[in-house]
Amino acid sequence: MDVEVDSSEGVPEEAGRRRRVHGMLKLYYGLNEEGKAPEQPLSLDPCDINGPHFDPELYLNKLRRECSLAELMDQETCMVKQIRSLDSDMQTLVYENYNKFISATDTIRKMKNDFKKMEDEMDCLSTNMEAITDFSARISGTLQDQHAQITKLSGVHTLLRKLQFLFELPARLNKCLELQAYTQAVNSHRRARCVLHQYSHLPSFKGIQDDCHAIMDKLAQELRQKFRDGGTSAKDLSECVELLLQLDEPAEELCDKFLSHAWSRLESDLQGLEAEIRPYPVASAVKDASACRSLSTAAAAGSPTDKSPKSSFLPSPTSNTDILEFIDRGCNEFVSSLCLVITSYQELFINHAQTGELASKNIPQMANGKLHVFVDDLAARYFSLVERRIQEEKGVGDNSLLVRALDRFHRRLQAVAKLLPGSTVPNKGTEIVIRAATERVKQYLSALQSFYMDSLTDVRQALATPRLSVAGASVAGGGSHLGSMASSRDAPTSLPELLSSLSASILNQIKSVLASVHLFTAKDITFSNKPYFKGEFCSQGVRESLVVSFIKFVCQSSRQFCESAGDKGGSTPPALLLLLSRLCLDYETSTISYILTLTDEQFLVQHHSPVTPVTTLCAEAREAAQKLLNHYVKVQGLIISQMLRKSVETRDWVNTIEPRNVRAVMKRVVEDTTSIDVQVGLLYEEGVRKAHSSDSSKRTFSVYSSSRQQARYAASYTPSAPMDTNLLSNIHKLFSERIDIFSSVEFNKVSVMTGIIKISLKTFLECVRLRTFGRYGLQQIQVDCHYLQMYLWRFVSDENLVHFLLDEIVGSCAHRCLDPAPMEQSVIEVICERG
Repeated sequence: MDVEVDSSEGVPEEAGRRRRVHGMLKLYYGLNEEGKAPEQPLSLDPCDINGPHFDPELYLNKLRRECSLAELMDQETCMVKQIRSLDSDMQTLVYENYNKFISATDTIRKMKNDFKKMEDEMDCLSTNMEAITDFSARISGTLQDQHAQITKLSGVHTLLRKLQFLFELPARLNKCLELQAYTQAVNSHRRARCVLHQYSHLPSFKGIQDDCHAIMDKLAQELRQKFRDGGTSAKDLSECVELLLQLDEPAEELCDKFLSHAWSRLESDLQGLEAEIRPYPVASAVKDASACRSLSTAAAAGSPTDKSPKSSFLPSPTSNTDILEFIDRGCNEFVSSLCLVITSYQELFINHAQTGELASKNIPQMANGKLHVFVDDLAARYFSLVERRIQEEKGVGDNSLLVRALDRFHRRLQAVAKLLPGSTVPNKGTEIVIRAATERVKQYLSALQSFYMDSLTDVRQALATPRLSVAGASVAGGGSHLGSMASSRDAPTSLPELLSSLSASILNQIKSVLASVHLFTAKDITFSNKPYFKGEFCSQGVRESLVVSFIKFVCQSSRQFCESAGDKGGSTPPALLLLLSRLCLDYETSTISYILTLTDEQFLVQHHSPVTPVTTLCAEAREAAQKLLNHYVKVQGLIISQMLRKSVETRDWVNTIEPRNVRAVMKRVVEDTTSIDVQVGLLYEEGVRKAHSSDSSKRTFSVYSSSRQQARYAASYTPSAPMDTNLLSNIHKLFSERIDIFSSVEFNKVSVMTGIIKISLKTFLECVRLRTFGRYGLQQIQVDCHYLQMYLWRFVSDENLVHFLLDEIVGSCAHRCLDPAPMEQSVIEVICERG
């Protein structure tokens, strides 16, 4: 390794030494890097050892005067070294260039010999040229007299050959016609056509011309027949068209004939495709309809808590072939044949090089225009058949066949775009693909809407079944009897199960639909990555037209249950209103964001075009939830109010007996309120209550039966009452907090129950104001109100609200009483405890 390093280091040292040697020689001879003497002023100093005026005597004298002995010895030593170095370098240069000098000497010697031989040859050539010139001059002089005669005879010979060709032309054409050498016949006729036309006034030439015309007409007829048959190869057909054009056959007529033959062949392909598209048979329609009914019946009979997504979509009409086979046949037969026709036509009339007179007829432009019209007309028929077949795909079960068919359809149309630039066929085909995908999205939206409505029907049936206790039955039928609050703790959580089942089934169905639609954007689908399809389809088609539209449909259909309080509103189970309100609230809090995020991630939605923001949908869902919950409060309040109204209107309060117990309707009110409380608590949180006093259950009696209250009632019935009791009541109301009976409720149990109780007690109050009471009637109202106070205060957010409304009821009853004598507090308590 050391030797290699030394040898590798020795190479740069040797190269450096050579550069130094050449540099010293250039310096000695006064040359620059380019080998030329530098243009600089010559030194005139006689002591400059490198200058041309160097004087050795003066230089030595100068050194002896200026330098010491030691410096002179050093100078001498340095000069001796330089002389030896220059001598060594000179010797090296001579050795290195020795071979070059020898070669140059040999080359010069060889050149001298070659030039000597060349001079001898040039002398010989000069002598020969002089002899040739002399001989040529003698021949020219000898043939000068016969030159004109030879030229004349040559012209006559050429003319005779032409005349012989003309006289033999009919026979030659017949021979070519027999041998089917059509190209040779046409070329021969074209050579003689101008001459025959020029001398047609001569009888002999006129006969030849007529014979040639008859033969060429026969040849043209055979070429037309060959062109009409079209069974020959593309090369023969191209040759046939070219010969017909050279025979002055109209190019436009040839184009029309070619396209007419092609039309008949392509028309048969289209008729075969049309035969596969049949009208939907009546028998099969009835059969499918019965199948759909059986499917829907089976779905309705199933368990409403089944969380598996439904697949009871409409079946598609049965055709002879499926959509993929139909598109395959159209592509393999019609589109392939159309491409072959386009290629052949372009080779014959457009891309074929035109020469001579044909080049001036502008045939390619005319032929190209006819081809575009031909292709557009046939493609329009083909597209109509494809759209009719696509419209038969009504079922939304399996989407893969349709997507693969559309992909194959789009892919094969790109061949037409390459063969015929500028054609509208690919764009129209793309529009069909986009319309098919959009229509598919609409079908999926309709299927989702039907699934949602069917799911609501199942929920209503589940609510109507008697096996649901407490939560479901109490609302479906207007109320079920609960013995006590303890029994509600044992009730099964049926409403949460229904809500969970409904929400999960809808979400699973949306995921299933998105998975089916996602096939349109698969990587192996050619049109999926096109900008004119993917961006618009994912953004407006899937996100807006499918997902957002379905969410809006859920909110709108839910709100429709609140629009009418008549037949439609009355027939809606209150539990369904409560469940839908919770469903919309869940959508507002999490489901909508989850669905839209899933859609954006799965379809890579880029919001180039305006889309519906998540906040707008959430606000719409919250509005629907609020409206449903308000309507639920109103419906439940009206159910209880109806009982209270009938109990007040159907009783004779003037002649009633002395109260011994609480009326049954009040017990029913408390039971239904407790049932509603349990039902709402299954779906909504408790909410915030104000602090309750320790004697909340007894305050009613103390308020209504206190000595102050009795004095208040008694004062209004004494003849010498100093002030009207109505005025006292109105003054009392001025300092009381106003109660909004039909205000919007919050999304919690306490607020819902407060709204229901407000409506119920307000109805009770208004009914009392329309009746006249006797002594026992007033006392019965006292007992009833005390019983209500014992239980209702625990359901509301503020117990003072119950106190105030019950106080108003008893006060109004006292105002309408003919003999106001309130019952004692102890008696009221005994009756209520016994009841």
